[in-house]
Amino acid sequence: MSVVVTAVFYPLPGRRHDLAAAMRAGIEAVHGEEGCELYAIHDAEDGTITMIEKWASAEALDAHAKGEAIAVLNRDVEGLLAQPTLVTRMMPIPMGTDEQGRL
Repeated sequence: MSVVVTAVFYPLPGRRHDLAAAMRAGIEAVHGEEGCELYAIHDAEDGTITMIEKWASAEALDAHAKGEAIAVLNRDVEGLLAQPTLVTRMMPIPMGTDEQGRL
């Protein structure tokens, strides 16, 4: 079963664009990881950057968490965050159509 994750990044004041740019190499590396179905950042109205992820399985997500790409991402954002990233792992509750009722 797929797993969806949100990761909310809290940039230092005035550093939102720097944070997004610093995430590029890590994001590109993650896109090549086995089981990665979605890994996309979004600019939120509150000034945060939110990563929305979808993984083919919990095992794929666990491997990602221990992998080199996430180490690169963590290293590249160091010094750009006002507070720790809030990561939430979620399991789908499918409702409605497959296309509209789940990621």
